[in-house]
Amino acid sequence: MKRLKATIAYDGSGFAGYQVQPETRTVQLELMKVLKTIHKGEVVQVVASGRTDAKVHATGQVIHFDTEFSIPVSGWLKALNVLLPEDIRVSSIEEVDASFHARYHTTGKTYRYKWDCSGIISPFTRNHMVHVKQPLDIEAMRTAARALIGTHDFSSFCAANTAVIDKVRTIQRLDFEEHGNELHMIIEGSGFLYNMVRIIAGTLTEVGIGKRKAGELSGIVAAANRDAAGKTAAAHGLYLESVTYRS
Repeated sequence: MKRLKATIAYDGSGFAGYQVQPETRTVQLELMKVLKTIHKGEVVQVVASGRTDAKVHATGQVIHFDTEFSIPVSGWLKALNVLLPEDIRVSSIEEVDASFHARYHTTGKTYRYKWDCSGIISPFTRNHMVHVKQPLDIEAMRTAARALIGTHDFSSFCAANTAVIDKVRTIQRLDFEEHGNELHMIIEGSGFLYNMVRIIAGTLTEVGIGKRKAGELSGIVAAANRDAAGKTAAAHGLYLESVTYRS
C-alpha cells in the first residue's frame, strides 16, 4: 500500500461543494468514482486539505488517497485526467510517506477572491467573479485590511452556526491586486474559519463602496460578534489557491 498526494484544480460552478453529499454532484464524489473505476470496483477514500462550499473554485486543492497499485506517478496523472470530468484537473501527483495527511498536516492556505469592476460583466466570467456595479475605493480597502493582519479572535468573521470554539487565527498576508477591470484579494493564513474569507471579502466590499469606514475594522474585530461584520460575499468569487505543509 502506498499513499499518493495530488494537487487538483476545479471549476466550482457545477458542484454542490467538495464533500460528498447525498444525491448531488460534488468534487469528492467525482474523484472517488474515478478511483473506484481504476480499482475495479473497490471504494477508495479521498482526503482533502479541507472542504469548499458550493460554487467555490480551487486552483491548488490538495488531496491524498491510498492504493495498492504500482502505477508510476506519470501514469496516475494521465489516467486521472483522462477519466475525470473536464471541470476537475490533476496538476501534479507524487508518492508521500504513509503518515502524510492532507488535512491534518496543513500549515497554511492561500485564498484569492475576485471582483469584476467593469460596467457590464462578461458572460464568460459571470460564474467566476463577483460583479461590483459601484466604483471601489481600493486604497480604503487596503487601509481597512491592515487591521486584520496578525493573530486575532475572528469571531466577527465566522458563520454564526459554526461549532468551532477556538476562533483565534493568524493572517500573514492580505493584499489587493488590480488586473484591468478585475480586483483580486489575496489572503494567506494559518487556517480559516467557516465562511471567514467570504465575510472578510464582503466587509471590505462595504468599505470599498463607502458603506463603512476603513477605521471601523479594528472595532469589528474587537466586537467578536458576527453581527458586527458585513455580508458574506458570494461563493463564486472565491478560489482556494494553494495549501502549504510542514517539511
